[in-house]
Amino acid sequence: MKRSIIYILAIIIITVTWLFIWKSCSQPTVEKGFAVSESDNSQNANNEHALGIINDSMPFETQPSNVVLTGVPHIRLTTIYKVNFNLRDSSRFISNNNYLYREQPLRELGNNWNGNIMPGFEGIYGFNLVNVSHFNFNTNSQHLLFKKPVLIKTLYYPSFTFDTLNNKPVKRNVIMVSAYNEDTNKDGYINLNDLRRFYLFSINGELLKPLIPENYSVFKSEYDPENDFMFVFARLDQNNNGQIEDQEPVNIFWINLNDPTQSGKQY
Repeated sequence: MKRSIIYILAIIIITVTWLFIWKSCSQPTVEKGFAVSESDNSQNANNEHALGIINDSMPFETQPSNVVLTGVPHIRLTTIYKVNFNLRDSSRFISNNNYLYREQPLRELGNNWNGNIMPGFEGIYGFNLVNVSHFNFNTNSQHLLFKKPVLIKTLYYPSFTFDTLNNKPVKRNVIMVSAYNEDTNKDGYINLNDLRRFYLFSINGELLKPLIPENYSVFKSEYDPENDFMFVFARLDQNNNGQIEDQEPVNIFWINLNDPTQSGKQY
């Protein structure tokens, strides 16, 4: 009996150890982000944090991943990803789109959000998503939402599904993007250590306005189905050093999703 227990424990330990080694070896050793200058790239060559982005930056290769079907038939988006290089074996890879889902609140069972993060909006994110291509079939024209690569956290666009809110159809006609678009802390990289901004685009892909003042860094959001408002939580870069510290104040901003050009500070 004692030998059997020891044997079983040995098998469990070996299995767990093997799984840990397999997972560690299979994960690409690549950081989110990219270098923004040759000089900074060389200066940070021995920085452990920079190892994942130093060899494939300035300039770096990009590749389209998926065509995104929006709820506006003549508008299609294409997600553009950085081509990453796995430092373990020099293999190349790009990410795929991941979709944000939300379970409907019980009080909203009379409506149908189709699992979307907010009614009328689908949300996409992915590893090293750096731009979005906008195509208009009415004008047969294409352009990028951002002139230069950025590190996109979340892309919100009109849902392809037929969503309802308060038992009424919901149709959106704007695009919203949360992104790190500037090396705000001046370390030579655009990555998660910079300020995360939030921008509003028209359905035609024209930049309309920052939804949150650019001296803030957004970090989460909530949705109010009664008013169809989005609440965005953001930290103020109080000392203007381009990075966020835990002691810096948090403010809450509201965005009227019926007309996202209307927004303001709630707290």
